[in-house]
Amino acid sequence: MKTKFICVTPVSFKAKVTFCDLMDEFHSCRILEESEDKVRLESLNKSYQFWMSLKEDENWKVVK
Repeated sequence: MKTKFICVTPVSFKAKVTFCDLMDEFHSCRILEESEDKVRLESLNKSYQFWMSLKEDENWKVVK
């Protein structure tokens, strides 16, 4: 199966800290799981995994 990616940007303070400290400020993330309204993502450096709502997430926003 081909690996899918998505680009995200942090919105909340907590996400901004995580983005700098754990994700090495890389916007691209691997999609590990998908459902209708959310995705489970993994940072490129594989040090952080998280769920993100595709509709309205309080911590992350999809970058197009």
